[in-house]
Amino acid sequence: MKAESRPFFYPKFVRLLRGYRGADFLSDLNAGLTVGIIALPLAIGFGIASGVTPGQGLWSAIVGGLLVSLLGGSRHQIGGPTGAFVPVLAAVTAAHGYDGLALATMMAGALLVLMGALRLGGLLKYIPFPVIAGFTSGIAVIIFLGQVPEFLGLALPRTEHAPALLREILTHAGGTNAHAAIIGVLALAIIFLWPKLTRKVPASLVAVVATTILAVWLHWDVATIQSKFGGIPSGLPGFHFPPVSLGRIREMLAPALTIAALGGIESLLSATVADGMADTRHDSNQELVGQGIANVLTPLIGGFAVTGAIARTAANIRSGARTPVAGIVHALVLLIFVLGAAKYAAMIPLAALSAVLIGVALRMGEWDTFAEMWRASRTDFGVLLAAFALTVLFDLTVGVGGGLLIAAVLFLRRMEGVTQVRLLTAENDTETGANAVRGKDVPPGVVLFRFEGPLFFAAAEKLEFALRAHSGKPRIIILRMRHVPMMDATGMKAIEVAWEKMHRDGVSVLVTAIQPQPMKVMFESGLADRIGMDNFCPDIDDALNRARKILTIACDGVK
Repeated sequence: MKAESRPFFYPKFVRLLRGYRGADFLSDLNAGLTVGIIALPLAIGFGIASGVTPGQGLWSAIVGGLLVSLLGGSRHQIGGPTGAFVPVLAAVTAAHGYDGLALATMMAGALLVLMGALRLGGLLKYIPFPVIAGFTSGIAVIIFLGQVPEFLGLALPRTEHAPALLREILTHAGGTNAHAAIIGVLALAIIFLWPKLTRKVPASLVAVVATTILAVWLHWDVATIQSKFGGIPSGLPGFHFPPVSLGRIREMLAPALTIAALGGIESLLSATVADGMADTRHDSNQELVGQGIANVLTPLIGGFAVTGAIARTAANIRSGARTPVAGIVHALVLLIFVLGAAKYAAMIPLAALSAVLIGVALRMGEWDTFAEMWRASRTDFGVLLAAFALTVLFDLTVGVGGGLLIAAVLFLRRMEGVTQVRLLTAENDTETGANAVRGKDVPPGVVLFRFEGPLFFAAAEKLEFALRAHSGKPRIIILRMRHVPMMDATGMKAIEVAWEKMHRDGVSVLVTAIQPQPMKVMFESGLADRIGMDNFCPDIDDALNRARKILTIACDGVK
């Protein structure tokens, strides 16, 4: 089907049903079972870390993961709670309670659907990689610090920002529960060492099961899911619709925008990573629609925000997944656990789950990127460091916003450096053919200027400086704009002001080899008509002939 005739709503799952075979199902079944097992401790851990219950984390993974696979635009995407969401969701839950989190999630879902409908899925490419790496690493630090209290068995008050949490950890470190710390260290060791033995059984599951058995066998007094949350309900969740009012919507708009932005970025980034691993191509707009619907519906069963999970999606591909059926199987695995084995999860030590999330944090940070950026580009390193620091010191919104602002300013500085307006002479001209000045007879009183690079607001004053630097009194000025790919309103205004001044002084202005976009701007603004369409020339030869004609007419007029 051609892209231009594709319907607005056309999930990848529907597209791949045609030609689906038994061999595909067996591959998807194996991948779904594997990813379901991997997702189990993560869903529980992310639920706790987000300020809600383990059961809500599981149901978010079940319903959100199912809907993302059914309705999304990626062949291999696995949806569910993710580490990137943890700082944002925990802050919303702490400030507004679960009802506020549920409403913000549903509003974010509606925004994602709207973004997909407006075909904004390609916006990810406009976010610089240093910004993404910076806030991802910042989130990793926040997750790491957020899990240290449970890892050490400390009971600390909830703090808003990472620096305050670090201060609390250092202040209360003397109250560490030795048993919890042993469980945490053992679980973390298993997470990193187990894959060296085998990857057939997920390391996080081995870590949680082994440390749970150890804690029960030795009767250690450590916090568990049972002691803190009363276990995980094994039945189906009830229907939940958060209170809605105009004032409540206004109150939750900022969190909803943050959740939508982060969910959109992470889901499309995950889908892009999957395409690179599996040599496939996702539909970014459909992915946003699928993610949006999942986030609108998941809170109705007590869940919270979900998005594409990069690590689980990568594991899905490595396990042999061929279609979104693997994601559906993953959701069913979690459902079977909740309905039939949730009671066993009540004994899991929270220190073990903290170790799982600390492992996630250590892996999700773009630590190698810091050294790479330092060696490759100090400017990009500055953007990376700014996004990282702002995320850790303040929050994700400030980190992303500040990183984008700094990146935009630095980009404009780079582009300003590319743009040049200089006097054009036979000695400094590098052109050949009809656009070259070398070997051409330039009449007395004719001065040429060459433009290079985009003429936009950050570089517009360079035209004024170049004209001011020329001390002579020319009769004709030729502007060679062959290498100006674009011009904005400020650049156009700079040319207009220069033309008006030269027009008052009796100086004629000719423009050569102008490209379509700058010509369009000048034509639509009326400046092209004021300069005179006859004064736009295709090359230097034509411009010099035009200059001679103007000079001849002027001389005849004097006589």
